[in-house]
Amino acid sequence: MLSFLRKPSLLLALVLILLSGCQSVEPPEQAFTAIRAKSGESVPGPGPAQPDTLQPPPLAPLTGLSADLRQRIQALHRSLGPAAADLRPAVWERACVGYLVLRQQGKVRRRGLVAVADMELPSSTQRLWVVDLKAGRVLQRSYVAHGRGSGKLMARRFSNRIKSACTALGFYRTADTYSGSHGLSRRLQGLDARQNSNAQDRYIVLHAADYAGPEYLRHHGRLGYSRGCPALPPEQYRAIIGAVGEGACLLLCGSALESRWLDGAAASQAFTARGWR
Repeated sequence: MLSFLRKPSLLLALVLILLSGCQSVEPPEQAFTAIRAKSGESVPGPGPAQPDTLQPPPLAPLTGLSADLRQRIQALHRSLGPAAADLRPAVWERACVGYLVLRQQGKVRRRGLVAVADMELPSSTQRLWVVDLKAGRVLQRSYVAHGRGSGKLMARRFSNRIKSACTALGFYRTADTYSGSHGLSRRLQGLDARQNSNAQDRYIVLHAADYAGPEYLRHHGRLGYSRGCPALPPEQYRAIIGAVGEGACLLLCGSALESRWLDGAAASQAFTARGWR
């Protein structure tokens, strides 16, 4: 290892990887392979081939939920019909539990509404839903882009770091709107300390982007990339920004999500006391 670090080019590569804003799922050894070959070091043969799949990583059911609340969450998912066919039940469960706890804690004000994006589905999928919980109805379903640091067709890396250009998982509170370089935009406030707390400093907002719409998708087979914002199609962004309003719960979900708001027992108590209000 010491002889490895004496080579300036290899040491520089190590520093760049350690400073990277994204939490890469690729082992650092792979990043050095080409540099080692050029420097004359022996290069180990490739390991076992990894399956190339568009299936998102599995999510385990949450613990602590009462049987009644779990059944109600499942029934509500079924009532959403075909519009929610691609909304994974475990992602939906997390969105509902987080909403209930955040409402009980006074962290979100908008009653009976939750927005959820499954950021581990391919960007070619309409993976953002805005749902009226009380009516059991999908108000909006849309494409949504991820950050260029997170991956291409599939988002595989997530980060809260400034300048990472990665999507940050976690629960957000929708804030006020403004007119910026992308037109009408809505600010987002991260509610998870280690997951998305830098959202405001990173200027993470809901906004329109040409690369997030169906026309771009038809030409490229995937959406383009933001700098970390959940960018929306030009055809729908006004409707989505209007539907969520200010003070609503938005979840950007993935298998690496860790949140204090995913408290099944607290959600069960909140639902018993207030329902979806």
